[in-house]
Amino acid sequence: MTEENSTTKDFVFVSFTNKPVVTITLFFVFLISYVATLVGNIGMIALIRASPQLHTPMYFFLGNLSFIDSVFSSVVACKSLVNLLEDKRSISFTGCAVQMYFVIGLASAECFLLAAMAYDRYVAICKPLQYPVLMSPRACILLMAGSYLLGFLHSLLHTVFTFRLSFCQSEINHVYCDITALLSLSCSDTHLNELLIFYVAGLVEATTVLSVFLSYMYILANIVRISSASGRLKAFSTCTSHLIAVTIFHGAILILHFRPKSSNRSPIQDVSDKTLAIFYTIIIPLLNPLIYSLRNKEVKNALRRVVVATHTATS
Repeated sequence: MTEENSTTKDFVFVSFTNKPVVTITLFFVFLISYVATLVGNIGMIALIRASPQLHTPMYFFLGNLSFIDSVFSSVVACKSLVNLLEDKRSISFTGCAVQMYFVIGLASAECFLLAAMAYDRYVAICKPLQYPVLMSPRACILLMAGSYLLGFLHSLLHTVFTFRLSFCQSEINHVYCDITALLSLSCSDTHLNELLIFYVAGLVEATTVLSVFLSYMYILANIVRISSASGRLKAFSTCTSHLIAVTIFHGAILILHFRPKSSNRSPIQDVSDKTLAIFYTIIIPLLNPLIYSLRNKEVKNALRRVVVATHTATS
């Protein structure tokens, strides 16, 4: 971090509104959503660990998805909730760098993880005889470790190049330390940063989306060859939850970070960006355990067994 930056002690978040009633309402809405996110995702992790029938590669990845979503939501929600109760909604220079590092790192890791989950479904449906070898415990751990490593290396690149800039403004018009919001505060040349977002972040997004797309193209081609309607339905039902989660997650990323930016922004656009950011960081992590549990018979059966076992043990 440069000497020029050392004079920047704090950044200040621009709130949705200064009206106390609206602020308190937002606080309780965010708090309830955040608590529900933690309960849903930690509950999913606990259910997977407690149910031997869920000790498979698909649920290994799903448990890690729940872990990423829990931490990802916490990185944003905890600071946002505190800021809603304070008059000065500030974050330190170092705290902002750490928050941005984890936001980008966890989001990128989730991109790679969703691609790994698509590959798992491809192997399960298209290469069932090779599944135990191709998706062995060692292979699953390597895929998971690779997702975290690539995600946080990608984040490190953006964080280092962003926080070496000089900032002549301190008000972040966002709900967390978003890279594009920070670049708009800099009085340095941000051309390199913008190129990194376009090419490197774009490559991560394009590669992971393409991996999912190709996996499901092969899956669809294989499902069409299945003779029985019940077999086709069973094969496709194992993929629908993942497809829904991928569509929502990548759709939010594309809208939030890769849409054309307007030079003349209105207050309505600012509020819509903040609302979308809340959806991306809190609501999507809340939806994921619901998507995978409501549309998954194995999860519902495992939950039923745990509830029955708990009731039996306490009665």
